[in-house]
Amino acid sequence: MTTTSIEINESVRHYYGQVLQSSNDLKTSACCSIDAMPGYLKALLAGLHPEVLERFYGCGSPLPPVLTGKTVLDLGCGSGRDCYLLSKLVGPTGRVIGVDMTPEQLEVAVRHRDWHAERFGYANVEFLHGHIENLAAIGIDDNSIDVVVSNCVINLSPEKPRVLAEIFRVLKPGGELYFSDVFADRRIPAALRQDPVLLGECLGGALYWEDFRRILQALDCPDVRVVKQNSISLDDPDVAAKIGMVKFQSVTVRAFKLPLEDRCEDYGQVACYLGSIPEHPHAFDLDDHHHFETGRPLRVCGNTADMLAASRYAEHFQVLGDQSRHFGLFDCTPGPQGESAASGGSCC
Repeated sequence: MTTTSIEINESVRHYYGQVLQSSNDLKTSACCSIDAMPGYLKALLAGLHPEVLERFYGCGSPLPPVLTGKTVLDLGCGSGRDCYLLSKLVGPTGRVIGVDMTPEQLEVAVRHRDWHAERFGYANVEFLHGHIENLAAIGIDDNSIDVVVSNCVINLSPEKPRVLAEIFRVLKPGGELYFSDVFADRRIPAALRQDPVLLGECLGGALYWEDFRRILQALDCPDVRVVKQNSISLDDPDVAAKIGMVKFQSVTVRAFKLPLEDRCEDYGQVACYLGSIPEHPHAFDLDDHHHFETGRPLRVCGNTADMLAASRYAEHFQVLGDQSRHFGLFDCTPGPQGESAASGGSCC
């Protein structure tokens, strides 16, 4: 790492390890949008240790369905809240790996591991101390992970392209990256990117959406989907005075390790959701504009068809048609940041 990267990591480690003692110490809403959590996940919170919940500093709810028996990696796991939720979701045949660089946070997570194992009736969670920019150093192999999740952490890394490259290295073919993070409507000025408070509040390191899209495109992931997004309010006057010119969004994103096209192409394909995911009996949302009602066929582009048919969601969908006949560009809805098919990136 460069000197600047090391300094940023030390600043983040200090903020999360020593400055913040509970979620009440946060100055913005960037890391506390728990109201977006689905009801079935909220119900599971009652089974987690109070200290694990108190020391949680995430945003959104980046825990997708269909995880039974899967291996899930949580980047920047902190006190372990999402890892212990995932423990219930993957069940006794699954595995959860949490990675964090902050000893004080990991100590909380590890200290309550036996408590959760006894309460759940099985032990399937492990915590590793390390940097999310170098997962190989802590023994996470190529093509070994079904799902990677992260909760408002990638923005804290000074080397985001390395983080994203590591994610796609460890994901299995057809695996999914599903995460919530803070995105900005412009590139953050250099001085503000190193401000300790702005960094710790998940603002200083927020990626400009278009730069994020370009990083993924360079990693052969040309089609990233937004599941949901919410505006972030800068309620602290000092924070607003420093960076109030930037508009921030908490965004939940999904992307698949699949050989997708960089535009949404029309092959005349249709997908029908079978209603077989227990938490989603009536409908399933792939993203913010692909709403699949149970039993109701929906026209889809080639990329969407592949996401459904070549991932762990395959058994829950019937995808009709193949890609042997092409009908041109698919008529897509513009993306969340104002991009469209004309911008050169996939818009589904």
